[in-house]
Amino acid sequence: MDPTRLIGMSDQSYQPTLAQLRAFVAVARTHHFSAAAERLGVSQPTLSQALSSLESGLGVQLVERSTRKVLITEAGTALLEQAAAIVASAQALVSSAEGLSGELRGTLRLGLIPTVAPYRLPALLPALRDRIPDLSVTVVEDQTARLLDQLRGGRIDAAVMALPALSSGVVELPLYDEDFTLVVPAGHALAGRDDLTPDDLAALPLLLLDEGHCLRDQALDLCRRSGATPDVLGDTRAASLATIVQCVAGGLGVTLLPEPAVAVELRGTALATARFAAPVPGRKIGLVYRSSSAKADGFALLAEIARRAASRA
Repeated sequence: MDPTRLIGMSDQSYQPTLAQLRAFVAVARTHHFSAAAERLGVSQPTLSQALSSLESGLGVQLVERSTRKVLITEAGTALLEQAAAIVASAQALVSSAEGLSGELRGTLRLGLIPTVAPYRLPALLPALRDRIPDLSVTVVEDQTARLLDQLRGGRIDAAVMALPALSSGVVELPLYDEDFTLVVPAGHALAGRDDLTPDDLAALPLLLLDEGHCLRDQALDLCRRSGATPDVLGDTRAASLATIVQCVAGGLGVTLLPEPAVAVELRGTALATARFAAPVPGRKIGLVYRSSSAKADGFALLAEIARRAASRA
């Protein structure tokens, strides 16, 4: 039997409303009328009426109702993904329209590199809530290359990363500079120094993040520009600064940290630091977004908020 003809013939002139489709999708996802009504922010009678009208218009039974549970019929299963796609497309239309004003509204999908996210989000997220209280923020932490790929593909709206991004089709807004600090075991010959030069990195057992992390490339570039040849410990693999710091604490070598990470990662350790004389080596962090985006004004505001949050951190 054709599942789309289970309870009668559909009206060929019938056009389902978004409210009806949302009701069906919510019930199918939750298998519960009250939970679906709460998710949509409507009363349960309103939800039930919308679903009944949809079934009547389509001429098929979509769900089986009982006092104990809700079951999706064969017809409901056959039509669910199409209904969900229509609901998602409508929401995408609304989101696109919100972006036409150039303001940040709805949901902001923000990418950050792993050597920035843990140290800047604690100040950035509250600052965003204070300045744009209706904005919903989704955070994506990933390496630079993958963030740029997601940005170009429209899966994120903007990203905070080290500049230059070296990618076409994007706009870069500088945010702030981060100095590099050398982290060494307690008692190390360089501990406490504040007059380091990049030459002092020569022959040090330097621990770096694994391939793909931009901080690794920045540290190696610093050494190359100064002519220093550190003893890079390539057999030690780490995906986070927390792991690298623990390796330093274990006597495996030394490492370079961006200054905002120092207080966080060295908390509770006996490690020491050494700082560079001017000009202090470091990196520039910026906000990157698609040059085709209609939200240039919104991203300019986001950059302003990020700069102020960083200055107060």
